[in-house]
Amino acid sequence: MKAIWRRQSWWIKRLAMLPVHLFIFAIVVFFLVRLVPGDPVRVISGGQTMTPEQYDAARESLGLTGSVFTQLTTFLGNVGTGDFGESIINGAGVMDEMKRRLPETVELALLAMIVASVLTLVLGFFVVLRPRNVVSRVIAGYARAAGAIPDFCLGVLGIFVFYSVLHWAPAPIGRYDTMLNPPPQVTGFPLLDAALSSDTVLLTSMAGHLWLPVAVLVIAYAPMLLKLFIRSVGQAKDAQATKFRIASGASNRMVMTSIARRGLPSTIAMFGTIFGFMLGGAVVVEQLFALPGMGEYAVQAVTRSDFVALQGFLLIVAAVSLLIFFFVDVVNMMLDPRRRPGVVTEGS
Repeated sequence: MKAIWRRQSWWIKRLAMLPVHLFIFAIVVFFLVRLVPGDPVRVISGGQTMTPEQYDAARESLGLTGSVFTQLTTFLGNVGTGDFGESIINGAGVMDEMKRRLPETVELALLAMIVASVLTLVLGFFVVLRPRNVVSRVIAGYARAAGAIPDFCLGVLGIFVFYSVLHWAPAPIGRYDTMLNPPPQVTGFPLLDAALSSDTVLLTSMAGHLWLPVAVLVIAYAPMLLKLFIRSVGQAKDAQATKFRIASGASNRMVMTSIARRGLPSTIAMFGTIFGFMLGGAVVVEQLFALPGMGEYAVQAVTRSDFVALQGFLLIVAAVSLLIFFFVDVVNMMLDPRRRPGVVTEGS
């Protein structure tokens, strides 16, 4: 039993730390959100005159009465039970809004991540195997330009070129044409729900509206992944283990598998960071392309001083990011057991 615990404790301990990290972040969010200018009670009143009694009652309903410590403990207790409160603006439950909007944003970021991963593998191996090729030099130059152009600028440029000039993309007015109805909600992910509904017209319309936002995210964030992958695979290719396999007559497939296995872990470790960037980028891109999702919700919360909605948004995004980093960490340690805590490597 002890042996099993020693072998498995590395991921169990990491899983147990997730609530601790989220708890600390919740405390930080509590204080940061209260730095947002504006009086939430005045926002609710819409500028109308309120009596002192009405004002105090409104503050109490928002949990703004009592000491800061009392407000904090009440907030943490509600978060612990999954109660993120109700939006100041429309009175809708924050958790209900998150359940509706989060899948739409995650779907956009996930599509971009899949495309970026495939491009990274294909282009990365091409550059490493044919370093003197002209195309390889262009790809390597693109990889070195990681983060040079912000996603917002790429989005504006993409809309101008592909919609205004070339007319290859539909108007940036949502996820599908305005005359179509949304798909029946099964998974919460619009594109997947459209595919499950077998509505080819709606599915085609969604794909047409999504390809440009996905391309913007891929072009903006893929270079970071590509740059690291080229360097990692290049080092694995020049390693003594690879030269030994080639000298011993191993097949090309075995050699490539060995290179990939030793070059992937450091790249996979970057996946969590890049996906976090893409989630943030998706929030910006959603605003440019009028896509309903977390971006629209966050912007409305900030502009209207809706601190309840803003708290919920930040906590949900933090929870998703923590889960992604945990998953990437586990996959990375499964691929390379030497990275697990407590493992003593040769020469250490």
